[in-house]
Amino acid sequence: MFFRIHNFSLLAVALLVTGLINAQDITERVDHRYVDNDGVRIHYVVMGDGPLMVMVHGYPDYWYTWRHQMEALAGDYTVVAMDTRGYNLSDQPTEVENYELEILGNDVAAVIEAEGEDSAIIVGHDWGGGIAWFFAAHRPEMTNQLIIFNLLHPRNVVRELARLEQQHEASAYARDYQQPNSETQWRGGEHYAARLVLDKQTFQGIYPLTYQDVQDAGEEEAYAHYFEAFSRSSVEAMMNYYRANWPRPPYDSGAFFELSEVQAPVLQFHGLADDALLPEGLNNTWDHLAQDWTLVTMPGVSHWPHHDKPDFVSDMMKAWLSVYR
Repeated sequence: MFFRIHNFSLLAVALLVTGLINAQDITERVDHRYVDNDGVRIHYVVMGDGPLMVMVHGYPDYWYTWRHQMEALAGDYTVVAMDTRGYNLSDQPTEVENYELEILGNDVAAVIEAEGEDSAIIVGHDWGGGIAWFFAAHRPEMTNQLIIFNLLHPRNVVRELARLEQQHEASAYARDYQQPNSETQWRGGEHYAARLVLDKQTFQGIYPLTYQDVQDAGEEEAYAHYFEAFSRSSVEAMMNYYRANWPRPPYDSGAFFELSEVQAPVLQFHGLADDALLPEGLNNTWDHLAQDWTLVTMPGVSHWPHHDKPDFVSDMMKAWLSVYR
């Protein structure tokens, strides 16, 4: 009888501890670390145990964007999520050349090496997807598998822009961002993320919701984290990603155009409701890949599939990665 009660007590304690851990904010459960890349300090967080996975966020975002996937994958992987340079707790160099894709890729390599590994699963969304595509192409020996969220293959971006059709029109904002002092216009409130940073009136840019919607959905905690991170991020740095890398007319040169063939297997998610990166640009991606390509198109899903359908995305990542374990 004592044995049964004793076991029940242990179970109760275990459930209580598990409940407290799950209730604890993920920001308090990750390890916060830094690595130096040629004098620029990059902040990243670590959670879990197993093969290394490095997640790279897009614009405008920071490591916390991957919170759902980190929770889901940490049981099987050592999951790292970066603050790319210019964002949140990472350094914010001012010169445009500090944001060239080669240097951004070196930041990823520095994180992998800091974790004592030679290679990793690379995951990227938006500009993080651009960094991930570039890294996989230029550092094949450091890329085990590649997972992309809503960023067309860079050579396809150039192809679609050169046609001067729908994608060219949809990318007008990117050409605006490339202009000198574009961050001052951005701060004027013309773009959604600026309103988040400056006046806390909307949660758009991270979710297509008003602040009241955020309250109704119980996302105030996430909102508070984003507001804090964006308030200490550099808008000029965000614009420098576009100045340094986004293709320019006549669309026949540059880092996107000159990308080498990707050697790693690729899993690509694309929310079809993305009005900035149109799905026509997915066509012929196989021309630039040496191995298998698994494409998951998601009707009705926005530019942020990992937010819109986090459980589906995490389950798909686990299933796909299991093939390579």
